[in-house]
This record gives sequence, C-alpha cells and structure tokens, in this order.
Amino acid sequence: MATIVQQTEQQLRAAVQAAVRAAISAGELPDEPLPDFAVETPADRSHGDLAVNAAMVSARVYRKAPRQIAESIAAHLELDGTCLARAEVAGPGFLNFFLSPAYYAGAVKEVLEQGDNYGRSDYGQGKKVMVEYVSANPTGPMHMGNARGGALGDCLASVLDAAGYEVAREFYVNDAGNQIDKFGLSLEVRYLQLYKGEDAVDMPEDAYHGDDIREHAKGFAARYGDTYVNAPQEERRKALVAYALPLNIEKMHRDMAKYRIEYDRWFHESTLHNDGELKDTIDLLTQRGLTYEKDGALWYRAGEYGEKYQSKKHTNRDGVEEGIKDEVLVRANGNPTYFAADIAYHRNKFARGFDTCIDVWGADHHGHVARMKGAMDAVGLDGSKLQIVLIQLVRLMRDGEVVRMSKRSGKAIQLADLLDEVPVDAARFFFNLREASTQMDFDLGLAIEQSSSNPVYYVQYAHARLCSIFRTLQEDGVTLNAPDDGQLCLLDAPEERELIRHLAAYTGAIVTCAKEQDPAGMTRYAMELATLFHKFYNACRVRGIESDRQQARLCLCEATRITLKNVLTLLKIDAPEKM
Repeated sequence: MATIVQQTEQQLRAAVQAAVRAAISAGELPDEPLPDFAVETPADRSHGDLAVNAAMVSARVYRKAPRQIAESIAAHLELDGTCLARAEVAGPGFLNFFLSPAYYAGAVKEVLEQGDNYGRSDYGQGKKVMVEYVSANPTGPMHMGNARGGALGDCLASVLDAAGYEVAREFYVNDAGNQIDKFGLSLEVRYLQLYKGEDAVDMPEDAYHGDDIREHAKGFAARYGDTYVNAPQEERRKALVAYALPLNIEKMHRDMAKYRIEYDRWFHESTLHNDGELKDTIDLLTQRGLTYEKDGALWYRAGEYGEKYQSKKHTNRDGVEEGIKDEVLVRANGNPTYFAADIAYHRNKFARGFDTCIDVWGADHHGHVARMKGAMDAVGLDGSKLQIVLIQLVRLMRDGEVVRMSKRSGKAIQLADLLDEVPVDAARFFFNLREASTQMDFDLGLAIEQSSSNPVYYVQYAHARLCSIFRTLQEDGVTLNAPDDGQLCLLDAPEERELIRHLAAYTGAIVTCAKEQDPAGMTRYAMELATLFHKFYNACRVRGIESDRQQARLCLCEATRITLKNVLTLLKIDAPEKM
C-alpha cells in the first residue's frame, strides 16, 4: 500500500497531467505529450512543500516560455480531493505546491494505524539478499574494525529487511588454510615452551604472539599434561587446534550475542575443503583457461575479468599504470590460498539463490574488490551482483587523545574491551553515525555521558520524555482516544507540521538507506526526529488546553513515540520509558 507521501506525489502528478490536457483542450498549449518531470522538496519551505519543474522541461516541446506554461497549468489545476491545498507559480516557471491539513492528518493516522510496522515497505519485492559481515579471523580476538563492521553490517541488514528484502546474515569462519596452520604452529611453540623453556623453542617472527595463544597453551597443558610433547608434530598441532579453535569461535559467538548480533548462519571455510567445492571451483577456472602454472604454483589470470570492475588503476614506482595482478590459487606446497577459498565461498553463496550478496570489508581490502567481482564472472556468475561495503578506520578517543591500549589489560583494545567500557546502545549508535567510507573518531567519554551532547542519550531521552507525557496526563485522567480527522486537522502550528513532515519521511528514509547501503542515515533520521520533537514540546503545550487540540497533540506525540521506537528497534537500541 502506498504511503501518504507516495499518494500525494501520485495525486500531484495526476493533477499536473490533467491540467496540461485541459490547457491543450483550451488551445493554450500545443497537442504534444508532457515530458517526464521531477517532484522535489524545496530547501525553503516558505516556497512550498513540493516543487515541480514540468514547465521548465516542456518549454522546447510547447515552444513557450516556462513561466507562460506554468501559468497555463496553474489556471487549470484541480486539487479538490487531494492532499494539496494550493499551487503557486514561482521564478522562471516553477510550480510550488502546499500541503493541505488532510495531508498532515493522514500522515499522523498512518503512523498510528501501522504501529510497530510503520516504516516497513515492499520496495525490495522480497528479493533475496545476503549480508556477510565481521567474519573475523578465528585465530585471535576481534578488533575495532570488527566492532564497526558489526554495527554497520547488522544495521544494514535490518534496513534491507525493513525495505522489503528477504535478508540473511552470515559470518564466514576462516577455519582452514594458512592462518590455521600458523595458529597450530604458534600454539605448539607456546605448549612446548611450557615444558622445555622459552629459550629452547623459538617463536617465529610471523607467528601469533598474543597472550591468548599462551592462555590456550596453558589450558591445553592443564587438560592433557605433557602427553603431546613427544607426539608427532602433525598430531600435536592438530590436537592443539582442535582444542583452541572451538574456544575462539565460541567466544566470537558470545561477543556477537553481547553486541546484539544474531546470524542466520556461521559458514565454516573447512566445509569448502571437505566437500570438494574448493577443488571444483579451481578445476572450473582451469577448464575455462584462466589458470597457469608458475614456480610450482597454480595462478589465476585475475585481470581477464577483473579489470572491468577496477575503478582506478594502480601506478607503480615508475609512474606506469598497471592492471590487476594475477593471484595464486594453489601454492607450490599444494595448499590452496585464501583467495581460492574466497572464490569458492562466494560461488556457494550465489548457488543458494541470493539475488545480491553484500560483503562488509575493511578498507585495506579495497584492492580485492575488483578481483573478487571479476572472479564471479570467471566462474559463470554476475560479478555486479556482489556488492562490497568498505569500512574505514576507527580512532578511539578519550579527552581529546587517541587511545590505543585497554586500561584493564594494557593491550590493544578489542571488541570485548569496548563493550565492557561502553554501553551496547552507544556502541551500535556511534558506529552508525558516519558512512562506512569515512574515517571516524569514537569518543569513549562522550559515549557514556548522560547529556544531550551524547547523541544516543539525546534520542533515548526524547522517547522517555514522550512516555512521561502520557504518564502525567493519565494521572490527570486524560487518555488517548482514536484519531479523529477533524481533531488532527487542528495540527497547524509550524512546529507540528515540521514534525509531521519528518514522520511521514521515515519509510522513504529507510528505502534511501537500503538503496545507498548506508545505515548511518537511520541515526541521522533519529537525531533529527528527536530535535523536532523537542522543538514541538517547547512550543506547543499538551497539558491544560482545550480537549480537541489536546487529543490532536496526543496523537502526534504517540505517532512520534512509535516512529522513534521503530527506528531504535531497527538499530537494536533500547527505547527506554524512563531515564
């Protein structure tokens, strides 16, 4: 069903087209079809609520000055029965329309009638979309990039769902390949050092040196003692990985749950190795003539398909532009690379029937985008249906200084540290304040501050204040009645109408965020809604006024509360009734 915003635009277009036909019948315009025209919102509302450029785009067709065309159209406009009150000709030929009281009444009723479902639409027409995000390496703790990626990816999935797509959330667990071999080596060294001393067994420079590796080695030793000290190397490493990897993955599950992220599937890379999908994908590329052998390794001709997705060519030290470099699929030692597994994984995604697959990656993966899109074309799929959201870096700040270490552990701050220090509401809201493509500063002090300077507190306080209005009036014996059109048409103060226009824009805001894959638009919408509510609250009394106007304003307050709660729920942020 069309929203009040869509209905009004449809009415406006129909009215303009009918007026043009009437002008043609009256001999004021030549009998030519009206070109397509735009309906826009003027920056200055005093010029109207909606503006149309029909006269401007038809000047050549009708061979008249736009102002003359606009005046002919205006003279024949019939707006009775629409949500439009009147129209004016402005400037060189714009047609500016003003909304009627029926529009404002209808917008409030729409929110009240739809309740928790307000904002949802069928824009996506049920198309299947997968959003894969975080997908942190399971060999260690999750970092700040994962924290931002988690909030953005999860909220993007929610936005797409609200916009009418069928959405699946997925976490890709890299539990195979080179990083797991390195994980096993690192664990082995720390385990053997417990029994032989640190000087007796060297830790390679490129191994994992974190404290988590030491803790896993100690835990393994507590369970198995020195049983594996003299075991064959392969057996020892396999046992260590079998012990430690599930613990890391379990912690990932816990951290994501604490972050209010629930996935539809945790996809394990190892399944691609075990069920033959990885080998099948490599064989397919070879059959298509897209691989070659060099230095004992199997290489993929990445540029053959990838260059069409390359927005900017790399320039080498000599200033010469270079295309996409070829990629190793299978190393000389026979082990497939991460890139090979990634092609197989994305092939698997599309085989599950998704119309679009969205990956949320760190900005350091920008060079990987064209190669992966091209690889989808190379295996017979459509690389344009793989869409990548690149996330820029986060700087943690406290008192104007960059923070790199946790106060608790003295080590680099991880996702778990952040969620121990900052409320989940604040973390999810703050990480959605900026577009993924922009670097951001996360102010740790501001995130826990209980003042209007803290954006999430500011928005939540607006919801709590709305709830308090109803509690106070209930004590006076005043309750909200069913909306009455006559009462709602009394909402004519500038602050009321500005607030209602923003409420009416919510569904469109969700669709825009889905189109642009930018969930940060939701936090912007929520902050603007809170601002407009506070403005209304300060200008328009709700208590101690005549009954009809009081009921109209209560309806507006309830519509605002519903919308504010809906956007916070979409962001998986609490909407408190008291603060």
